[in-house]
Amino acid sequence: MDLIRKWTVETMTNVPPTRNPELATKIARLVEEKGWNQEDFARIAQLNRHTVRLLLHGGDHRKLRNATVSQCAEAFGLTVSDLRNLPLDRLLARIHGKVEADANVLHTLHDQAKHQVLLDWLERNRLRASQLCPAEAEELLAMQGADGPILRLGVDQCVEIIERRRRIIQQVKALTATEYLPLLEQLVALMHDKIASTAGPTTNGLPTRSSSS
Repeated sequence: MDLIRKWTVETMTNVPPTRNPELATKIARLVEEKGWNQEDFARIAQLNRHTVRLLLHGGDHRKLRNATVSQCAEAFGLTVSDLRNLPLDRLLARIHGKVEADANVLHTLHDQAKHQVLLDWLERNRLRASQLCPAEAEELLAMQGADGPILRLGVDQCVEIIERRRRIIQQVKALTATEYLPLLEQLVALMHDKIASTAGPTTNGLPTRSSSS
């Protein structure tokens, strides 16, 4: 645990617990959806077994400290704000890697698309496009240009690369909460060193024309 997180947890631990049966119920449901038992959840969230037992089976009298909520959110790969405020159905979608549609993202893509090929793709794939997060939409727009990845590879392949990376990041986040973290660190370091010594120039994580020819 790094110093910043340690300070944060210690600070939040000093805040008196508050009764929040709705939040505790959401946490219990998310634990069930993950397929974790009490020991799994205690280990992944770094909570003691007594806290977990009260959290999952304490009924309407369950009290939650801010530090406990923070550790639960991290275990699920969520922000504290999302865990506290989003309804259960949206939280379930997020822990399963399902991205919610965002009408604003679709509007931004339409408004800033420079190539007809991108506009045509947006018309054919409105739902898929709306499931990009704002940062991913900006990345896709940045792939435009006379020699950009969109014209060289096609919109579909560019979007697929963004989606695949999103899934990998979600999977890696899940692995960091398990005993496989040391192995994951070794594998990532090995692969990173490999590409660092051989990779050519890239644009938005994609090879440029000169490096792929």
